[in-house]
Amino acid sequence: MSHRPVSERRVHPVTSVLRTFFAAVIAVLAIAALAPAVASAQTDDAEVKGRLQARDAEGERVGVAGVEFIATNEAGDEVARGVSDDEGNWSITLPPGTYQVLLDVETLPDGRELRNPEKNPAEVRLIGGDSKSALFPLGEAVASTSSEIEFVQLTVDGLKLGLVIAMCAIGLSLIYGTTGLTNFAHGEAVTFGAVMAYLLNVTGVFGVRIHLLIAAPLVLVISGAAGWAFNRGVWFPMRRRGASLISALVMSIGFSILFRYLILYQFGGRAKRLSDYQLQTAWDLGWFRLLPKDLVIMVVSIVVLLGVGIGLQTTRVGKAMRAVSDNRDLAESSGIDVERVIRWVWVAGTALAGFGGVLFATTESINWEMGFRILLLMFAGVTLGGLGTAYGALFGSIIVGLFIQLSTLVIPTDMKNVGALVMLVVILLVRPQGLLGRKERVG
Repeated sequence: MSHRPVSERRVHPVTSVLRTFFAAVIAVLAIAALAPAVASAQTDDAEVKGRLQARDAEGERVGVAGVEFIATNEAGDEVARGVSDDEGNWSITLPPGTYQVLLDVETLPDGRELRNPEKNPAEVRLIGGDSKSALFPLGEAVASTSSEIEFVQLTVDGLKLGLVIAMCAIGLSLIYGTTGLTNFAHGEAVTFGAVMAYLLNVTGVFGVRIHLLIAAPLVLVISGAAGWAFNRGVWFPMRRRGASLISALVMSIGFSILFRYLILYQFGGRAKRLSDYQLQTAWDLGWFRLLPKDLVIMVVSIVVLLGVGIGLQTTRVGKAMRAVSDNRDLAESSGIDVERVIRWVWVAGTALAGFGGVLFATTESINWEMGFRILLLMFAGVTLGGLGTAYGALFGSIIVGLFIQLSTLVIPTDMKNVGALVMLVVILLVRPQGLLGRKERVG
């Protein structure tokens, strides 16, 4: 009687899924717990700093000197003070801990006031050897800009937002196109990328903080590996067992909630910021103003999206992705390894989402539910452009970004994301297949 070799013995699918899932959860918890443990061992003093500037009568940015900043601990006791110099620079050296940094408005020159007084004081959390920035933008001394200039400024801001949304949404659209899965956990891939960038750039690994220019490519690789593990441990066994799309949809919602609260448990509920590129002076380009990092974000987004487009058009994997997305059965019958293509889609889509999270983190604060809020914008973008197509996700996301920013001309800023939901509803009613999607006959 022959015996099957050990290497060929089959493992029960449920056992394989559970084993891989729990291994992934333990790995994520270990990585997330490592950085705080290393950081807690550091005892060096830290620094909170900033630059206080305002516009003069000619519209030039000048430093505001003589303004006092007061740091208090969690008990409300004053710990240290700092004063801005002639260029507006100020800094306060503090031991590790959480502090409230207050700008003393009584020391502001006449005619100057805070643009966002509700954000004074600012809360900062410092670890040993850390250097954090606290921003206190002042109201402009020049007259308000015209409606034409405001329109151009919002258009530029909307284009930047749309490009970043597109980078995050392409993976969501490709996953739907190749597998039929509407992945509600895709937003957590954006949060994962932002949190990993924070751990590398601010908290550090083994006591060494990595510059954002190096941390961003590392996050791209880590996110891609996480996407591969997620597909291999969860979705591949489900597809092999013939699970329905409804079951997969419900499961993705469950994973979205699970990952969100795992990040909350390890990362905390307070918003945080990266260390690099927080204090920059905007370039005044006449009709609009642009921060140097915003220009870099737009250029990098365009380069990455062009690279994705060229890859889809010219590479064998890209052509296979488009073929599977167009007609999976026909692609499989023509000899394409569909599972291999889906694996590449998960790696590339999750990597792009994580990298998009890094770009978001350079301009906005990082918190445990940022990806969940962005998910609505991604769904609006891919639905507007056409579900299942990478080019539709790009086109639709740019329109969504422009619509969100330009809508603030007529509605309050706090309600601008509601416009994305309105657009989503209108598109579903008027053109359900999206702008670049194809009509399909049902029945």
